Formats: sequence, structure tokens, C-alpha cells
Amino acid sequence: MEKIASFTVDHLTLEPGVYVSRIDRDPDTGAAVTTFDLRLTAPNREPVMNTAECHTIEHLGATFLRNHPVWAPRVVYFGPMGCRTGFYLAVFGEVGAEEVLPLVRELFAFVRGFDGEIPGARPEECGNYLDQNLPMARWLAARFIERDLDRADGPRLSYR
Repeated sequence: MEKIASFTVDHLTLEPGVYVSRIDRDPDTGAAVTTFDLRLTAPNREPVMNTAECHTIEHLGATFLRNHPVWAPRVVYFGPMGCRTGFYLAVFGEVGAEEVLPLVRELFAFVRGFDGEIPGARPEECGNYLDQNLPMARWLAARFIERDLDRADGPRLSYR
């Protein structure tokens, strides 16, 4: 079997950031979907997110994105990476990391400042509704924003 592209990225040197993971095209129409890796932690060098805070960011992030006044119609998917070092964001269209970066900053600012009942965290709405950690989700969001804004050379936007 051929190795998929994301497994060819050196995860020993990968840093937190916003990366274009892939661009898929419909073979008939040519319509594009861009998938981004939103890396919150340095793989294999920092602790991964626990499932509770990862789950909370998923609920808050999906709700924020699907209600965004500009991007909502373009959002295909937002969810966690299996390795728990970040999230995938898929959007309609061929989009660069620079173009989506303001949205990602907005998303994590929303998570950082969120206070209240987590959307979709009731037993009738979620299959594991008790597995939530809002304080840690807020901390991770704040750290992601700080890392992005503190970099002298700007955020990491490319694998290479």
C-alpha cells in the first residue's frame, strides 16, 4: 500500500501551527476541499491533549465554525486527530493557510473566552457527554494563540 502524504511529514520536527494537509478535488466537477492540520502540540515532544479537553474543543469549535457569519457555508468538517496533537479543519475550495489563519485565531479566541454550558454536552445530544474539560480546553486555546502571536517570524504555515 502507498503511504499517505501526512505520514511522510517528519513528526519529530513538526511544530504547532496551521498547515495545509491536502487538497482533494472531485474528479467530475473539479470542486476542491482543503484539509488543514491545526497542530496544538509538538508531536512526540509534548504531552498530547486528554480526551476530555479535546472533546470540549471539538464541541466548541464545530459550533463556532458552523455558525460563523462568513465561513459557515464552507465548513465541511472539524474534529480531532487520532493522535490528539491537534484538529482537522476541512473547507470547500482551494484555500491557503494564510487565508484561513484569521478564522483559526478567531476560533481559538472563542474557545479561550468561552464560559457557560458546552453546546451539545447533554446525554440526548452526545454519546459521551460527561467527558468534557472546559478549563483545560481554554488553557490549550490560549497557549495556541500565544504561541502563534509570540513567534518573531510569524505562525508556522507550511510543513516544509
